Amino acid sequence: MEGNTSKSTYLPETRVISGMRASGKLHLGHYFGALQNWVKLQKDHQCFYFVANWHGLTTHYQSPEVVEESCMDMLIDWLAAGVDPQKSVIFIQSQIPQHAELHLLLSMITPLSWLERTPSYKDQREQIKDKDLSTYGFLGYPLLQSADILMYRSTWVPVGEDQAAHIEITREIARRFNHIYGNDDKTKQRLDQLLKSMSGEEQKIFQAKRRSYLEQGDKSGYADAREILLNGNYDPEDLLILLGYLDATGKVILPLPQALIGEFAKMPGTDGRKMSKSYGNTILLRDSEDEISKKIKVMPTDPARVRRNDKGNPEKCPVWEWHKIYSDDDTRKWVDEGCRSAGIGCLDCKKRLSDRVCAEQKPFLQRATVYQDDKAQLINVLEDGRAKATEEAEQTLKQVRALMGVGI
Repeated sequence: MEGNTSKSTYLPETRVISGMRASGKLHLGHYFGALQNWVKLQKDHQCFYFVANWHGLTTHYQSPEVVEESCMDMLIDWLAAGVDPQKSVIFIQSQIPQHAELHLLLSMITPLSWLERTPSYKDQREQIKDKDLSTYGFLGYPLLQSADILMYRSTWVPVGEDQAAHIEITREIARRFNHIYGNDDKTKQRLDQLLKSMSGEEQKIFQAKRRSYLEQGDKSGYADAREILLNGNYDPEDLLILLGYLDATGKVILPLPQALIGEFAKMPGTDGRKMSKSYGNTILLRDSEDEISKKIKVMPTDPARVRRNDKGNPEKCPVWEWHKIYSDDDTRKWVDEGCRSAGIGCLDCKKRLSDRVCAEQKPFLQRATVYQDDKAQLINVLEDGRAKATEEAEQTLKQVRALMGVGI
């Protein structure tokens, strides 16, 4: 994922963007599913992380107080988990009205059928029966999500495999935009000149790699062809034209983002089901040691272990799944052997786990205290993030407005 960031302000090779719907205090499922990865990514990449409160309204428009109250709690949890405002741009979506404008402009070129075929659209309408989701806001949220991503000319979007389809529609929208507005006669003439300027051997390799990508979906071919261009010492504007040619669109105005599918640990709830507030089986990122201990103490275990001297099977115990995430090899060996031989009791096993979870979350609580006790610091983080995000958003919108004839 390393790249050359000096080629163009429109090609930030290591830029990452991600957001979360405003949903209040976060639990360990959120941490292992996203935040842990966010913290890692900010070490080597320019990261933009935002609270997607407009997205929250797509399903909770009748409960605006829930969306509003959730924002600050979520932000404190991000900071507690280690998202660093010195390394990442942190902001609230609704504080950057440019998102709404880009959403509107992109809606002019986006076919309705693209939104209707989004997998989650039909699924959620079928599953969520207690809310009226027959609104444009719900239908159009993938387009708003695309605007969120394309606004910052993002290269990578960290998602799980089940969300990859959302990144694909973003790529399709960017590809369509570039095709419509990046194919004027002047651009075509310059492209022809640039291709002819390549040496015979270089062009032969480049075109072969491009064909393997366009005809066979060969991602390695795309990566190789792109590398040839990035190493070609081209003028930034020329590079955008060549990269658009590689993607079979037009000049790159809105870069096509890539889904960054990582290894996201699935954190089970305290009852073994998916961790969810609706199930009441969560441990929050800012739970105290007493709260953590109480919740772990009542976790169900292998039904076969009715009495202390009954032998058990760790694979049938939800507590074991937590040990696989939190404990080291020696502790897991101690649990496995002790459970199967009845050498340890369930409370012994839970106590060892509780100590480990509390130790992991101690830094969370320490970082959160800074912002809980001094809300002015939280406001400063948001103000700094708003300013940086606005600057980037305006840079993108200025170009989009001009190309669409509304830059007056």
